[in-house]
Amino acid sequence: MQSAAAGGIEAAGRMSVPPSYADLGKSSRDLFTKGYGFGLVKLELKTKSSSGVEFTTSGSSNTDTGKATGSLETKYKLKEYGLTFTEKWNTDNVLASEITIEDQLAKGLKLTFDTTFVPNTGKKSGKLKTAYKRDYVNLGCDVDFDFAGPTIHSMAVLGYEGWLVGHQMAFDTAKSKLVQNNFSLGYKAGDFQLHTHVNDGAEFGGSIYQKVNDKVETAVNLAWTAGSNNTRFGIAAKYQIDSDTFVSAKVNNSSLIGLGYTHTLRPGVKLTLSGLIDGKNFHAGGHKVGMGFELEA
Repeated sequence: MQSAAAGGIEAAGRMSVPPSYADLGKSSRDLFTKGYGFGLVKLELKTKSSSGVEFTTSGSSNTDTGKATGSLETKYKLKEYGLTFTEKWNTDNVLASEITIEDQLAKGLKLTFDTTFVPNTGKKSGKLKTAYKRDYVNLGCDVDFDFAGPTIHSMAVLGYEGWLVGHQMAFDTAKSKLVQNNFSLGYKAGDFQLHTHVNDGAEFGGSIYQKVNDKVETAVNLAWTAGSNNTRFGIAAKYQIDSDTFVSAKVNNSSLIGLGYTHTLRPGVKLTLSGLIDGKNFHAGGHKVGMGFELEA
């Protein structure tokens, strides 16, 4: 579940543009993922040229395997035409290009053409993405181009007075088969969000997010698979110490405890420290630590 779309509840309680299907339950997921980088040492640098070109360079090293990876992204926007050009490269030698046009053909309509190329193998792929968002509705349709036959991905989210209903599906035209069929139901208020989903009739899950006050946020998630007695759940919290610092913590039913500390050293310089503790095997070792630097100029 992966595009970004604005959504929320206005002060009067009226639903504006609902989030995309990928962003349903995002507030809860962010508490479980942001501020952590277990087993990684990561550096990210963001700069912007005088001509308006944005550069993002990142590199990371896995402390367990020693494998290093890196990526470079350039982005240029022509705001008056609603155009965005993006080029990406990573150390797996994958080249990606993306062209996006938004709010030009119709208000709320976004079109994206995405291509990737792997020089080592000659493999090429392409995807056409469309998204349309207005009050109470957020729609999307993506087409993966493949010589055997394209795969069509579609999603829709309807929202009214805080309630959200979503559906996501994927259809493989080569096999004439529905390969994904997901449903979601949620409720979103100012400081409280509830999200439930069913994936392919077999995977069930739910999450609750609450902003207790200006400093404290909490989340709970729960998941289980049909035909299995294995229920997965977790609890996460974030505490904003001051405008520059926050700490985060999470724990799941496998007794894995995650701790995170994020501090803005000065404008444009952010440090993140994190650790993962195996509560069931505390004395056996195998715990993980991570560190990240984000620089923006």
